[in-house]
Amino acid sequence: MLDTIKKIGVLTSGGDSPGMNAAVRSVVRACAFHNIECIGIYRGYEGMIDGDFIAMDARSVKGIINKGGTILKSARSKDFRTVEGRAKAHQELKKAGIDAFVVIGGDGSFTGAMIFNQEFNFPVMGIPGTIDNDIYGTTHTLGYDTALNTVVDAIDKIRDTASSHNRLFFVEVMGRDVGHIALNAGIAGGAEEILIPEEDLGLDRLVESLRRSKKSGKSSSIVVVAEGDKIGKSVFELKDFVDQNMEGYDVRVSVLGHMQRGGSPSCFDRVLASRMGVKAVESLIGGKSNFMVGLKNDVIDLTPFDQAVKGKSKINMELLRVSDIMTT
Repeated sequence: MLDTIKKIGVLTSGGDSPGMNAAVRSVVRACAFHNIECIGIYRGYEGMIDGDFIAMDARSVKGIINKGGTILKSARSKDFRTVEGRAKAHQELKKAGIDAFVVIGGDGSFTGAMIFNQEFNFPVMGIPGTIDNDIYGTTHTLGYDTALNTVVDAIDKIRDTASSHNRLFFVEVMGRDVGHIALNAGIAGGAEEILIPEEDLGLDRLVESLRRSKKSGKSSSIVVVAEGDKIGKSVFELKDFVDQNMEGYDVRVSVLGHMQRGGSPSCFDRVLASRMGVKAVESLIGGKSNFMVGLKNDVIDLTPFDQAVKGKSKINMELLRVSDIMTT
């Protein structure tokens, strides 16, 4: 395959996450190491359709390993979801002489790459970039570790004001479908309760738990809530319910929002991105296609796109038990 892969494209797609730039850097420099041209594709699949390409070499990615966001920009493309849009994207890739591409993104981005591969037999490889850590086939997605550190730092700061004013804070974190961020950051931040989509605590049980905490002498509490938690329609509904059913607490809500996606990537995410980028390029050179690069037992491995897209990452049951013990 080495003789047929002479030019590889790289793009970032969907929501940004810390470590995307480090992954772009790794792909570009792995290409340079193997004497393969690398083309940056701006604005994800939308830029692919528009032919928004730029040649990249080892020096063009200097100084970006520590930067959050993505220098290639990102977007969600409605046109790429159509046969006509994907045909236009394929035409632009062939016109530019691109033989394969690496997409850095989440399950939606991988679905698009998988369909594109099936339609045009075009070599593609995926690198998981999403802070939710919700992709099957890897223990860590790019940005997850950085987001955890961001959330824990925020919880530490919120606890300072909670304890100063005898307040109960509901802290909402990202995690629409899975509670990895909430569970891990909640344990690390010493939260009194952690609400995640996988476990339905229930409003009455939540209030009872908070009452036990107060009876044990706690004058302030932190409850970490994943945005996909099913107890209430929103974190603000939870606040209203507790307001109505508990006395002695000044209840506040803090929604961390998109700050979790930003910031300089952690050492772990920088190293992971570097490993994944090299694996993606060398897999394409070796004739592999339609796979996602992932971390399994500290080994960089490949998972077929269809498994990565259809599978679901599972919450760590041991952490759930640790969480229950820690909130005693």
